[in-house]
Amino acid sequence: MRRALLLLLLVTVPVAEAARDPRKNIIFIMADDLGYGDIGPFGQKLIRTPNLDRLAAEGTSFTHYYAGASVCSPTRSVLMTGQHTGHTRVRGNHGRAGVERVPLRAQDVTVAESLKHHGYTTGIVGKWGLGEPGNEGTPNRQGFDHWFGYLNNNLAEFYYPEKIWRNEQEISLPGNAGGQRGQYSHDLMTDEALAFIDARHKRPFFLYVAYTIPHSRLEVPEDSLAEYRGKFPEPPSAETGGKNDVPYPRATVAAMITRLDRDVGRILDRIKQLQIEKRTVVFFCSDNGAPARPGVSDFFRSTAGFRGHKGTLYEGGIRAPMIVSWPGEVPAGRRSSYPWGGWDFLPTALALAGTPRPIPGVDGINVLPALLGKETPRSDYFYWEHHQKSFSQAVREGRLKAIRENADGPIAVYDVVADPAETRDLAPTQPGFVARARELFVTARTESEHWPVTPKKTKTP
Repeated sequence: MRRALLLLLLVTVPVAEAARDPRKNIIFIMADDLGYGDIGPFGQKLIRTPNLDRLAAEGTSFTHYYAGASVCSPTRSVLMTGQHTGHTRVRGNHGRAGVERVPLRAQDVTVAESLKHHGYTTGIVGKWGLGEPGNEGTPNRQGFDHWFGYLNNNLAEFYYPEKIWRNEQEISLPGNAGGQRGQYSHDLMTDEALAFIDARHKRPFFLYVAYTIPHSRLEVPEDSLAEYRGKFPEPPSAETGGKNDVPYPRATVAAMITRLDRDVGRILDRIKQLQIEKRTVVFFCSDNGAPARPGVSDFFRSTAGFRGHKGTLYEGGIRAPMIVSWPGEVPAGRRSSYPWGGWDFLPTALALAGTPRPIPGVDGINVLPALLGKETPRSDYFYWEHHQKSFSQAVREGRLKAIRENADGPIAVYDVVADPAETRDLAPTQPGFVARARELFVTARTESEHWPVTPKKTKTP
C-alpha cells in the first residue's frame, strides 16, 4: 500500500518545461567508516583534505548530522527508504542470528525509485549492501538505472578485487587477476561516477557515490602512501583493529582519507567544468562513526572527543560529518547545529525534485529549508536500534538523548548539546524524559522477524 501511494504521488506531479525545470541534480557522497573528526572542516589537523575544506567553504557544515545506524547496511537502508532503524527493512549487517543477509524487497520504495518516477536518471557507484545477486534487493531492481560496485559488504573490504558488478553482470578486472594489484577499486568508482555525470548532465540526475574507503582493510596505492610514510610515529604494534596488519597503519589511514578527498575534488571539478554547479546539490557524509582502531583512531582524534565508536549508539558511533553545497542557495562557509539524519534525505531529495509532499510511511522530514539557512526547531524524535552483540536503543528529542545498552538495561540520559561527550547521566533529574524514552523504545519500532528484540529460544525435543 505504501509503495502504491508514494508512486501515485510522484507520477501525478506535473513536470515543468525544461526552461523552467525545478528539478535539481543531486549527488550524495558517502564515505565508509570515516570518523566525525577525520576531515579538516570538522577539526582534523594531521590529514590533508583540501577539497572537503573547499566544499565546506562553498557550503554549510552540519555538526549535528546523524547516520541512520552505527554500522554499514542499516545506515544504507535508512538512507534509501527514509525510515529509521525501527521501521526500515535492513536493521543490521546480518539477520537471523547473524547468518542470513536480508535484502530490500520489491515493496520497499527507495529514493532512487522515487526520483526515477519524477524523471531523474539514477546511478550508484560503490558499496550497496542491501541485496545479493539475483534477488529483488539489487540496485537495478531498486530504482537505479546504472550500478557499478560491490553488492556484498564483506567483498567490499577488498580494494583489489578480481571481479566487480556492473548492473546485473559481474565483470572481471584483469589488472587484479592472480593476486595482482593493478586496479584500486576506489579509483574505478570515481571514474564511473565521472562518466555518469558526463553522460547524464543535460537532464536531472541523482548520483549516489558510496565510497568504500577508509573502511576496514588498510590498503592504498603507493602514490598516496608516499605523502605520509614516516610523517607520524607509528604505534608499537601493527594491530589496528582492521582486517589486516600493515607496517604504517597511521600513514595508510591518512593516505586513504586524502585519496578520498582527492576524488571528491575530481567530482566537484567536473561539475564546474560542465557548468552545472548552480543546479547541482552535493551532499557529503560518512555512514557511521570511526571504528575502534587502537593507536590510530585515537591518534587522529577521529571521534572528535565523542564517547563510543562504530557499533555503538553513543555519539561517536552515530554522529557523522555532513557538508551540503549548492552555490547561491545553501549559505557558504556556514556551520549549523541543526539536527537531522539519514532518514531525512528521501523527503529532502523529493523537495529538490519539486515535490515537497508528506510521504506515507517515511520517518524523515524535508529539511531543505534548514539547508537553505531557514532553520526552525524540530518537534519530532530521532530513533536508533542496534542488534550486534546485544540489542541496544537510543532516542533523541530536542537536546536530550536517551540510551540503553540492552533491552532490560537502565536508561541513561544526556544533553548532547551541552555534553556531547555524554559524560553526565541526567536520568535522575529527568524522570519525564526517561518515561518518554521508555515509551518510544516500544512504540517507535515494529517487530522484525530478522531482528527480534530478544533472540528466539530454540525448542528442545
